[in-house]
Amino acid sequence: MFKPLDSHRFSAPTLAFAPGPAPFLEWIIVERLVIDTEYQREIGRRGANNVIQIAEHFDWSKFAPVIVAPVEGGRFAIVDGQHRTTAAMLRDIKEVPCQVVQADRAKQAAAYAAVNGNITKTTAQQLYHARLASGDVDALEIAKICSAADVEILRRNVSQPEMKVGQTQAIGALMRCAKLYGRDTLITALQCVTQTSDGNAGFLKATVIEALCQVLHNVPSWRDGGDALLRAMDKFSFPDAWGQVVADRDKMFPSTTCKMLADKIRKFLSRKLPADSTKAAA
Repeated sequence: MFKPLDSHRFSAPTLAFAPGPAPFLEWIIVERLVIDTEYQREIGRRGANNVIQIAEHFDWSKFAPVIVAPVEGGRFAIVDGQHRTTAAMLRDIKEVPCQVVQADRAKQAAAYAAVNGNITKTTAQQLYHARLASGDVDALEIAKICSAADVEILRRNVSQPEMKVGQTQAIGALMRCAKLYGRDTLITALQCVTQTSDGNAGFLKATVIEALCQVLHNVPSWRDGGDALLRAMDKFSFPDAWGQVVADRDKMFPSTTCKMLADKIRKFLSRKLPADSTKAAA
């Protein structure tokens, strides 16, 4: 579904309008592009990983024009686009599309700060929905898993009190658990939250999902217990367990939260499904 842009909900700018000379687009040979080390950062380890990823999956539909400004010697200083231009060079691409702006060094540095400082961060959920729309295999599999468990991946971050039954923003945990534990374990883990008690709105947290997957993966008979598992988990209080874990976590490292919650779930199920208690202890 498409919809037009709408600016009516925004306040009108108050500063005088002085945008400077209009930029123009041009394909420029990469040998004429330079980096001004006075304000440009070096490509560090994370940046190098980004360059490699762009090069590995190079696609012109994902390549935004490089913002450059003319400097002496017929060259152009890159204001924004060092990573993608470097990636293009790795693909032996000789020219890249550039948006040429007229700016001295001070304005170049200001533009660099503005471009890199005013970025609206894309959430993991938004990236997931974009990948889903593109037909990404992993995203499609997560969509099928969520559909089977009656789970909705939100498009934006919301606070826990705002969340309804079956809603989650833990796309990272869903992706990890699908790869580590498989489709069936993840679906059952999600159902242990959404199909028990009052639906446990707000508790499809990453830690909860991962703890459940760990427990069910280690004891397949619990995972395959069907209604017996759900009846048992119907008596498990996620709010109480979470509150205890968070309180205890203050005395420990945050990374122990998942293990602590998994231990609580494992001990609880060992009592409620005693036939499997020896397996759980193993």
